[in-house]
Amino acid sequence: MKRLGEMLMRPEAFSEIVMGNTALARAMIEAGARVIASYPGSPTPEIAEAIGSIPLEKRPFYFEFSTNEKVAAEVAYGAAVNGRLATVFFKSVGLNVALDTVVQLPLMNIIGGLVLILGDDPGANSSQNEQDNRRLIQMAYAPVLEPASPAEPYVFYKEAARLAREKRTVVILRLTTHVCHQKERVAFDALPIHEVDDRPRFDPANGPYIPITARVFPLKRQALARLADFREYAETSPLNRLLPGTDSSRGIIAWGLPYLSLLDVLEDAPQKPDILKLGMVVPFPRRLVADFLTHHAQVKILEELDDVLETEIKALAFDLSLHTRIIGKTGLEDWMGEYTPDKVREVLARSWPDLVPARPPAGTPEPEELRPIPARPAQMCPGCGHRSAFYAIKKALAGSDITVADIGCHSLGFLPPYEMGQLLMCMGASTGMAAGLSLFNQTRRVVAFLGDSTFFHAGLPGVINAVFNRHPITLIVMENGTTAMTGHQDHAGSGRNFNQETEKIPIRRVLEALGVQSIFETDTYDQAKLIDLVRQATALDHFSVVIARHPCMLKFTREQRRKAGHQPRQVAIDPEKCQRIHECVQVFGCPSFQIQEDGRVVVNTDLCIGDGSCRPTCPAGAIDPPKVVAEAKGEGGR
Repeated sequence: MKRLGEMLMRPEAFSEIVMGNTALARAMIEAGARVIASYPGSPTPEIAEAIGSIPLEKRPFYFEFSTNEKVAAEVAYGAAVNGRLATVFFKSVGLNVALDTVVQLPLMNIIGGLVLILGDDPGANSSQNEQDNRRLIQMAYAPVLEPASPAEPYVFYKEAARLAREKRTVVILRLTTHVCHQKERVAFDALPIHEVDDRPRFDPANGPYIPITARVFPLKRQALARLADFREYAETSPLNRLLPGTDSSRGIIAWGLPYLSLLDVLEDAPQKPDILKLGMVVPFPRRLVADFLTHHAQVKILEELDDVLETEIKALAFDLSLHTRIIGKTGLEDWMGEYTPDKVREVLARSWPDLVPARPPAGTPEPEELRPIPARPAQMCPGCGHRSAFYAIKKALAGSDITVADIGCHSLGFLPPYEMGQLLMCMGASTGMAAGLSLFNQTRRVVAFLGDSTFFHAGLPGVINAVFNRHPITLIVMENGTTAMTGHQDHAGSGRNFNQETEKIPIRRVLEALGVQSIFETDTYDQAKLIDLVRQATALDHFSVVIARHPCMLKFTREQRRKAGHQPRQVAIDPEKCQRIHECVQVFGCPSFQIQEDGRVVVNTDLCIGDGSCRPTCPAGAIDPPKVVAEAKGEGGR
């Protein structure tokens, strides 16, 4: 991390192989960003990791993880209307949380300029849906730039910052998962010297900044006029590129990851169509696209997720009475998943089979190197406190009880063998959904789960509603002290923010202040006590909360390994006591235990962290206490 921080602050020009997220951090420094806010969510957390590698005293801007995406957008906006170049970044579904604020931003005169970095997630690699946020962005009248390669976020961010300052508005940089996480050699410019003037520049005369009814239409006219300026920019923007091919009768319009995949697919093609690569997608360059359509008999639109630009391009061709055959999406599969090279090959082969051969027919044996890798089932880490919690909670509940999940590592509780959390919507929704499920329900108890980070992010309104409307449900707060799912970022209950130690906000005190009368708490490793507390809580006829607490063991063990004198520990199976009941594997579900062909249970020493949470689960008492071992490799048992 130290080396990364030194690289990002290197004063001279240089080049380095980095991921797109890392390149963005350097771009922020070069552009003179002064305030940056975020809420962690894949595929964008590595931007913050890069920022965190720069020592606080050398960091040329202020950065914070806000309590949620909406607050992060508001922090950045407040800084920007005070004259600071500001940036906010979050993941795809984070826009849903921030939308109430984001849709207003293009209406405002943002004198410092604001760049919103949106990490969309085609393929739903780490999201509960595959939404195409260009639909929502269109509603906001905001311009959108879309990088295609890991090097382009660096270039595009600096251009977005320039435009945002010049036009006094928000510019959206839409990234997708591969653009964020792939690596490429990036040529960085020398660090410019920025004159820092931190005098407050907010002036109501630059507004209006209050969008009340009487001012809605003037503000909307201002936003539409600003968007028209961006349409003119789009026509000549260097972010758009034309790549001549060898087949002038056909053309392809692409952008983002599909463009890079297209280059891979066409590398050995006998004929290469002309390619129009767009860098600005909202508003798209109408004259540039119209000219491209005019010069080609057929044009394929290669677009990930929805047919947003396909629809607009077809409407443009209709308005201009063009006779070009425009080929868009041809089947349901074209609407889903990331446009990796394999996907693009399939899409192109359906439209132009002479250009790109299709894959062999189904049933044809594939070469070994092309056979798909078996899917790796998702599971909680060894030692995870959520595993102990679900093991105990399942014993405390009846099979007919309804359990409601929320977003976080504990979402994995719906998988076998726990099968806890039968509904899931979005962050903070579990308590509200559980409340609805409890209405006119006299026979089935309703239990909701909520992580501690989500509790502060979006969980409080549901809790307040349950208290206010006296919903007789039980909420189990899974407290592990961190935002574990996205890389162990701190939250309001951690006792530390991104920059320093801070006052910890205890969940119990918040619940007490909200009027929750029945609060129980225990460490999840104390499974007997947790079983008893859940039974007590669910027997009540009013809203109750169980705080099931244990540190994230992945984070904890990493921290322990960094300490001098750390000695790894492992559990072992006593073959004399083991009765091959397999509770440890089939019911508790720790991945450290594996069943051999003869029924023996062995410990995978690459996975076991020696936490001992498994020991109470063995009916025969065959799991020995953790012992200090040498650094283990492979698997073994006693």
